[in-house]
Amino acid sequence: MDIRDLDRRAGAVLGEVVMQVRPEQLWFPTPCPDWTVRGLMRHLVSQNEGLAAAALNGSASFHSWNGGRLADNPAGAYRRSNVRVADAFADGGALDRLVEVREFGSFPRRIALTFHQLDCIVHAWDLARAIDVPYKPPPDMVEQALTLARRIPDTETNRGSGYAFERSVKVSGTAPDLDQLLGLLGRNPEWVSPLD
Repeated sequence: MDIRDLDRRAGAVLGEVVMQVRPEQLWFPTPCPDWTVRGLMRHLVSQNEGLAAAALNGSASFHSWNGGRLADNPAGAYRRSNVRVADAFADGGALDRLVEVREFGSFPRRIALTFHQLDCIVHAWDLARAIDVPYKPPPDMVEQALTLARRIPDTETNRGSGYAFERSVKVSGTAPDLDQLLGLLGRNPEWVSPLD
């Protein structure tokens, strides 16, 4: 399996949800307590732009990781940033080259893409739940993301406010893989918008 193909597919799955966001929904709350739909979309664009810059240059500035602009076309901004990621990782033999990912450290580019794929699958759920649209990601993408999520430590020193992930939420061991993935990354699979 080429992680670049899996990541491109995950970016497209997220893009399908992004395309369904209507302007009046940009201020809706999301399962990510610090973000509205607009804030989450800005985060997605920023992360794509930062990852693309880091993949090309070995590292990226704080602004690259946080400066995503949506202007009056959030879906277009996401689409352009997603293409940048695919283009930045298109060179065939460079997946073992190190890339610095924000404050998390340096990783082989294949590992950075694996985390990006996980991010796409989970944030697509966040967005779909916020705007109340169906979301059923391909099982192989969920399985890949779940394998990685099980390896992310869940302690007070690396989870919670100010970190990339919240502490895990207890989910039944017989729950579907997507629900287990969400729980491992601090999301309640039963989350319902307070607007409902």
